[in-house]
Parts: sequence; C-alpha cells; structure tokens
Amino acid sequence: MKLQQSYVHGASDVPLLGDTIGQHFDAACTRWGDSDALISRHQGIAWTWNDLKARVDDFAAGLLTLGLAPGSRIGIWSPNCAEWTITQFATAKAGLVLVNINPAYRLSELEYALNKVECAALVTAVRFKTSDYLGMLRELAPEIDSAAPGELSAKALPHLKTVVQIGESDIPGTYAFADVMAMGTKAGHAAIEALAPTLQFDDPINIQFTSGTTGAPKGATLTHHNILNNGLFLGETLEYSEADRICIPVPLYHCFGMVIGNLAAVTHGSAMVYPSDAFDPLATLETIAAERCTSLYGVPTMFIAQLDHPEFESFDLTSLRTGVMAGSPCPVEVMRRVIDKMHMEQVTIAYGMTETSPGSTQTSVHDELERRVSTVGRALPHVEVKIVDEAGRIVPVGATGEFCTRGYLVMRGYWNDDEKTAEAIDDAGWMHTGDLATMDEDGYFNIVGRIKDLVIRGGENLYPREIEEYLYRHPKIADVQVIGVPDAKYGEELCAWVKLVDGETATDEDIRDFCQGQIAHQKIPRYVKFVDDFPMTVTGKIQKFAMREVTIAELGLVEEKTA
Repeated sequence: MKLQQSYVHGASDVPLLGDTIGQHFDAACTRWGDSDALISRHQGIAWTWNDLKARVDDFAAGLLTLGLAPGSRIGIWSPNCAEWTITQFATAKAGLVLVNINPAYRLSELEYALNKVECAALVTAVRFKTSDYLGMLRELAPEIDSAAPGELSAKALPHLKTVVQIGESDIPGTYAFADVMAMGTKAGHAAIEALAPTLQFDDPINIQFTSGTTGAPKGATLTHHNILNNGLFLGETLEYSEADRICIPVPLYHCFGMVIGNLAAVTHGSAMVYPSDAFDPLATLETIAAERCTSLYGVPTMFIAQLDHPEFESFDLTSLRTGVMAGSPCPVEVMRRVIDKMHMEQVTIAYGMTETSPGSTQTSVHDELERRVSTVGRALPHVEVKIVDEAGRIVPVGATGEFCTRGYLVMRGYWNDDEKTAEAIDDAGWMHTGDLATMDEDGYFNIVGRIKDLVIRGGENLYPREIEEYLYRHPKIADVQVIGVPDAKYGEELCAWVKLVDGETATDEDIRDFCQGQIAHQKIPRYVKFVDDFPMTVTGKIQKFAMREVTIAELGLVEEKTA
C-alpha cells in the first residue's frame, strides 16, 4: 500500500530491550566471553569480552569506593581510547550519569559543561596533541595542586570533588585510572551486583552536549532505554553478528561512536576497533586492512579523506561489507565511490541527532543502490516519523516540511532546562528536529536542509543541499558547501565554498558555466570561494554559520536587520 501522508511508524516484531546497559553488557560477556570485544590499535590493546568485563567491573566498583552515588554526574574528557569504553560501561553499572565532554573544549566550555550538570567527578586524559587537559583544569581550579585526591574544593568548579586521570601516576590532587581499578579489585564486586536490580532502564545514564551553534550548549539527557535500543536496531539493520569487526574512527564522546559504535557492538557481539585516538585517514586504512574490519563508520569528510589519500590503492579493503555514513548530508557521488572503491556494497546512511539517541532512519543493506545513495532510509523499528508544515500539520507525501520523530529514542529532555526542552519536544511527545525533509510513498526520507540553512532569494525557497548535489558532479570538485548571504536586491544570494581535487585549478566562471542550462538560473551561485578546508566541529559537521560570517566580512556585505 502506497502512503499518502508523510507519517510512518516503524513496525517491528523484534521487541524493545527492557534491560539496563549493565545487565545487557553482562549478558553479552557471558554469551561471547572468549570472542574479540575491543581492539585499540594505537594502544596495542586486544581484549576479549571476558577481559573487558573484568576491567569494567573493577572500575565500576572503584567508582563506588570513591563515594560516588547512583545519579551522580561524572564527566569524561578524552579522545578515543580503551579507558573511555571502560568508563562508559562502568558508569552504567554503577548507576552514574556519564557526561560526554568534547575533547576540543577549552576553558570556558569546560567550566560551563561541568557546572551546568554539576559534575562530581571527571575522568580526563592528561594531554593530547596541543591540548593540555590537566593544565587547563589547573587553570580553572588551581586548588587541585594542594588538594588530597577526591577532596577538591574549587571556587570556579564548586561541584567537582574527584579527578581521575588516564595514563600517569602520582599527579597531585588526582587519582590514576589504574588506581581506581585497583580499589575496585580490592573492594570486590558485591556492591555492583547488589546495585544492578535497583537500577531502572528509564534512569538517565548519559548527558551529551549539543554543539551550541546558536547559544550555550544544551545537555541532552539520555536513558539506558534510549541508547541501548538505538544501538540494537542500528546494528540489526546492518545485520551485525559476532563475526563483525566495526572500525570506529568517529569520536566516542559523540553518539556516533558510543551508541552506533559501542552499543551496536555489545548488542550483537561484534568487535569494537579503534584505529587511533582521533581521526587519521592513514591509520584508519591501515587498521581496516590489518584487523580485517567488516564495517566502517564516518562522516562524508572522513570517507573523502580516505578515498583521496595518496596511499589508498595500497590497502586491501576487501574485508569491508557494510558501515554507516552519517553526521551530515551524504553526497551521492561520495557514496558511489565508497561502494565502488572501498568494497562497501552494503554501506548504509543513517540520519538522526543527539536528542534522538541518535538514529531515527536508516537505509537497509538490501535496499537497491539508488535508494542507498539518494535517501536516508526509512524509520527504524519502533520509531514514528512525521513531516509537518509551519502550522504543525502533516504534509502530503512528497511535500517539504519539518522532520519530527517520536518513540523510545527521544531524550528525557535538556538537563535543568525545561524551557528549551519544551521548545524541542511538543505536548504530544514529538521531537522537532529543525531539519527540512520529504517522504516518498514507500516511506523513504530525504533531508533537504536545515530550516535555518534555507535560502530565500527573491521570495523563492532554495535548498543548498540540492545545489551541492549537482556541483559534486563536477570532476574538479572534491567537496562543496552552499550558503546564503545577504543581498540588497534579492534579500539573499547563494555562495559556494569549493574544495578542488588536489592539483586541479578552476575559476568562478568555470563553476557557474557548469551550472548553466543544467539547473535553474536562481540556483546558480553568485559567489564562489575556493578553500582548502571548511570550518567544522570535531565530529565533522560543517559550520555554515561560520562560513556565512567569513563570507559577509570578506565581501563587505551588509546584513539586513529584521524585527
């Protein structure tokens, strides 16, 4: 039966899990104990599920020994590593709320995050590349140098008492990660075992900060039920089993890494494989080949970096079967290259947001090629989706409107922010994403842009995504982003930021000539800016607001004030 309205429910005969993450983790370790669980290649670590469970249980018991009580918030501020994953599962077993802190955060952002959710403890890397994490923490809380471990009393961070650092011993005012594990070994696991039946799957277990591009970051509060089930059904769609080995170069602090990566693995017995502490295209290619990974994750810019790496052809990637491209709009031409060159015949596209755990829709590994390269798939099991107009009415199939979703995946809310929560989740429980989308009569969705990215030129709605997809066909263009900039005559005009293929050259007119007669004249960018890179978040999301600001300044444009 063909759909008429843009509403669908992902019906499924696979029931939702009623476990906490700790309960499910224990069951996974019992079932797949001697199979590979975690390979952290840059650390030289290869653990079975039994190996991982022993460390998780020790660390969980150690956290309780430190006096942390269920419901307490504990931050983690670190690039990808095995300790991150131990902390993820240990905090879940101890009933603590894990607060993911962006490894790129600096002083004011760290201070805001820790105080916003009243973190009692922080697990932190000592340093990474140019980031001196402990140095920044000392700058915010100089009292740490004279404090006994676990007894910090800092004016700027009044709630933070305990700091656990990864990788070194004997740093004043802190516990070493290994020392906390040793405390747990000594105390034993009885307290963790006694706690398990008291924890409920609707308890908050994770806070993830949104990017905060239009104000202070908001703390999306997620439950065991939210993220465990999302990991399950994303993994089901990918047809994971204990035979799969998932290459995870995306950040663990983000839902992509910790849910689609780690929790999809724990629900299916697949191995988690970390190629490096932060994304590196060469390390990722080396890891896929060496570990015979069957699945690979990334945002489009990551896949482009691997495909364009000068050593790409030297790696055997034939073990790859599937994977997920997500995080930002996925160019059709990039998808085709991934399928053709990386042997990912069953690669999928997933769509979602932090507030929805994150996945709402996903293509199937069995979808025909055209569906997998040109849509973001259908609603995942147990997920409702509707597309609505500005008045909140469901639009007909094929019409553009705002993508809204409802179900187990929708967050509890933004931490201590009822006003922002009410703006995002309506009285009927629908999460309003702010994304513009269409749905076809078979229930496949297309994301056509952000409501805030919509360009209105001379009263006509223009969707940057549509123009980007056309420009990706240009043989000299490696990547492109289209934005709207102010214009005295039309209100807004289009500007294309173009990244050329290495060694190629082009002019503004070359790009515009490529569009002539192929797309409507109003969709042809008036301005073209050639760049080497785009401003983006650590997760690889393009920051179009920053591009707009740069373009306005460089071209001397005037932003019209609106009431």
